[in-house]
Amino acid sequence: MGSIKDKVAIVGMGCTKFGELWDKGQDDLIVEAALEAYEDAGIEQKDIEAAWVGTMFSGDTGRLLSEPLKLNYIPVTRVENMCATGSDAMRNAAYAVAAGVYDLVLALGFDKLKDTGWMGLGKVPFPSESRGLIGSQGMSGPSAFALLATAYFAKYGLSPEEGKRMIGMISVKSHRNGAKHPKAHLRREVTLEQVLNAPIIAWPLGLFDCCGVTDGAASAILCRADMAKNFRDDPVYIKALQISVGQNQGWCRTDFEFTSVYETVAAAKRAYAEADIKTPREEISMAQVHDCFSITEAIIMEDLEFSPRGKVKDDIDAGFFEMTGGLPCQTDGGLKSFGHPIGASGLRMMYECYKQLQGKCGERQLKDPKLGLTHNLGGFPATATVSCCIAGL
Repeated sequence: MGSIKDKVAIVGMGCTKFGELWDKGQDDLIVEAALEAYEDAGIEQKDIEAAWVGTMFSGDTGRLLSEPLKLNYIPVTRVENMCATGSDAMRNAAYAVAAGVYDLVLALGFDKLKDTGWMGLGKVPFPSESRGLIGSQGMSGPSAFALLATAYFAKYGLSPEEGKRMIGMISVKSHRNGAKHPKAHLRREVTLEQVLNAPIIAWPLGLFDCCGVTDGAASAILCRADMAKNFRDDPVYIKALQISVGQNQGWCRTDFEFTSVYETVAAAKRAYAEADIKTPREEISMAQVHDCFSITEAIIMEDLEFSPRGKVKDDIDAGFFEMTGGLPCQTDGGLKSFGHPIGASGLRMMYECYKQLQGKCGERQLKDPKLGLTHNLGGFPATATVSCCIAGL
């Protein structure tokens, strides 16, 4: 199997503020994210040869991008792959560049979830009614991911109090980081006591264990690696782009444990092989992972081989994933602080890695990062769509 490693560079990125953006439509968000990326790359819109747009709920066809940006009749492809949508838009754009078909392309992801009226509970407003169990038969995002928590606590012998404290510390960390990011939706620190005493959504997940429904957009300008220094002195190079899609195993097998997401394990293994990473815990400088719920982040840390099986609590207690720890995670506050406009999240994660690698994050800046990893998990733990992307200098 071939590798995309160091064949494609990111030379510009843009990201809107995330939030309840009632004063803006989806076209406003698209234009804002694209213009920031153009300016960052030092290009004009006429330089873009092709584009990919990712969204889950906010319309159809490539016209979503071509109309607000007034693109000059270039190819535009709409991508949808659940919560991996933004990352997959970038993956498709990068593959086209790596194939030698285009030199300079745009990938943009967005969603205007507040306009759908969906609160994150109950029936999901999918365009199709054939999406299976989501939102039907009493299943919701919080209830599905709560299964991870109860299964994990049971398997590794954590009392309810110990388990709640473990995932609560994840939320505290993410809010502390997000409070420092001007584009985050929720910019307020919370205490562990507030997290533990918050109203329960689906036990043991409380209000502060769940990410929010929000609006936002993010974008990237990609080019051939050998062209990158023509645009900027500090391009970021793509090392791996992997997607893994499930087989519905969790709903079909009585021995499915709900303490691991197979698709994350598979995507990570392939990404590490593509990027030639042997020891991810030591080699990855930072991670932006799909913390739709606090327990999800804990499970991801083990599935990505950042923590040994059953030992993530030790790393959380030791501050290993804090800004000053061995492997900082959610340096911008993650989904917990930004919320999750589904098509935008993967590119928003890469935006943070890109800025950190360039040393442009101000008070949140890490010391000399070399490799950043982004991870998205769409669907349910029982059957997921997962992206794992790695970028570096």
